[in-house]
Amino acid sequence: MDASTPPADEPIPVTRPVDHGTAKLLPDVDRPRAWLLTVDGAPQSYVDLDEPTYLEFEYARRLAHVLDLAADEGRPLDVVHLGGGALTLPRYLAATRPGSAQDVVEADRGLARLIDEVLPVPAGSGIRTHRADARAWLEAAPDDSADIVVGDVFGGSRVPAHLTTLDYARQAERVLRPGGIYLANLPDSAPFTFLRSQLATFRAVFEELLLIAEPAVLRGRRFGNAVLVAAHREPDTAALARRTAGDVFPARVTSGAALRRFVGDARPVAEQDAVASPEPPGGTFSVG
Repeated sequence: MDASTPPADEPIPVTRPVDHGTAKLLPDVDRPRAWLLTVDGAPQSYVDLDEPTYLEFEYARRLAHVLDLAADEGRPLDVVHLGGGALTLPRYLAATRPGSAQDVVEADRGLARLIDEVLPVPAGSGIRTHRADARAWLEAAPDDSADIVVGDVFGGSRVPAHLTTLDYARQAERVLRPGGIYLANLPDSAPFTFLRSQLATFRAVFEELLLIAEPAVLRGRRFGNAVLVAAHREPDTAALARRTAGDVFPARVTSGAALRRFVGDARPVAEQDAVASPEPPGGTFSVG
């Protein structure tokens, strides 16, 4: 065998055009069955097939902290994931809460096919993928049918405008059971026009709101991701603050009066005023 030819069992990158760009699955040289998914150079997901509880991305770890505290340890949950990527969080929940029923809604059919073919979920995982627009699927979902709804939809590196409005927030609240939780991954930077508008939008629908973010992001030092947590019952803020502060990527939980000050005079987003999240500065999330 030529010295430049990889061994037969060595994973090789996969590149494929999908509905909304070019997807690449890049193997991690340090973890035998771990993969990074990018679309047009922007990282979308990281999964380790041998260790699905391993989470590489900061925002995924913060979402997982909320999911870990959402119910008693190991208790199965009914979860809707708006945005699929490589199914990082669904795989995590299947491992940490066996028996959970999970619906994953992915609008990019080509991307969904790629993941089904190259990184399929194990049989009996409880994960079902629906190739549909996230908001249209949510609007057709039954009332009180989910314990958790996770909003993690990106068109490239931006949250689509139709998933930022007051009507969208009301649909998420309708689908959630009493005591349910809505989570969203939201990118922004100072002066936080988009993030503040999203907090105002979900504050108009839910009684309790939290924000989890790296302090440097909230101080306006860099563009980054924040996790919004919305519910009708007060989350265990103290436990969540301990977990996020003690993480490999420390973050801060903002709530109560501090969150109200952060939101300021921002108003809920009407349909006619909706805009996508801001474009990240060049190279912020790009790979290669």
